[in-house]
Amino acid sequence: MKHAFDEIGVSILAASVDAHDKAAEVQGGLEFPVAYEVTRDQADSIGSWWEDRRSIIQPSEFILNRLGKVVSSTYSTGPVGRLMPEDAMKLIKFLESLKNK
Repeated sequence: MKHAFDEIGVSILAASVDAHDKAAEVQGGLEFPVAYEVTRDQADSIGSWWEDRRSIIQPSEFILNRLGKVVSSTYSTGPVGRLMPEDAMKLIKFLESLKNK
């Protein structure tokens, strides 16, 4: 699916609080970069939802336009409600279509 995002000029980046070795393990076959050892301050600076109890970033997903403005954000405390790649693509294409009207 990443190639479809590449074709329309969309970059994908993930962030993790895990150490490099664990983040690399979790990254597995992902085709996009994963930042590791993300701190609370870094998570706050990008608008992620930090969970104090476990010192982790809860799923926090953002779509930015070409100017870096957040045009969509999704927050979740578990696997339900996460933004799936197919849905992200539909939303990006929809937002792009609005620019042509």
